[in-house]
Amino acid sequence: MPTSTAPLKPRPRNSPRQVSDLPRLRMLPSAKADLVNILEYITRESGNLIIGRQFVGALRQRCRKLAALPGTLGRARPELRSDIRSVAFKSYVIFFRYVDDTFEVVNIIEGHRDIEALYKDL
Repeated sequence: MPTSTAPLKPRPRNSPRQVSDLPRLRMLPSAKADLVNILEYITRESGNLIIGRQFVGALRQRCRKLAALPGTLGRARPELRSDIRSVAFKSYVIFFRYVDDTFEVVNIIEGHRDIEALYKDL
């Protein structure tokens, strides 16, 4: 005998989210500083604060999406640190690690930079 299930209703836009709906994402102070630097750079180069904000917003959204995905993502980066992984986003690289049930964003760095040298200085 077939069972019928009612279609899931989408959550209204303004309804509060449940704690269980939120991915466990933590932006370390180093990643927050990187986002500020990226915002300043893109705003300066483009001459438009809106473009800078949109790009940083897209980076943040990518981090939220990564945190919400199951499994271990990205490329292991043992040459930097044993717990660091990375994912590319446009011309930037998002460096992160898993700490218990938290997705921690450690840094967001332009891909053309000498990343190994930057991590030696950290």
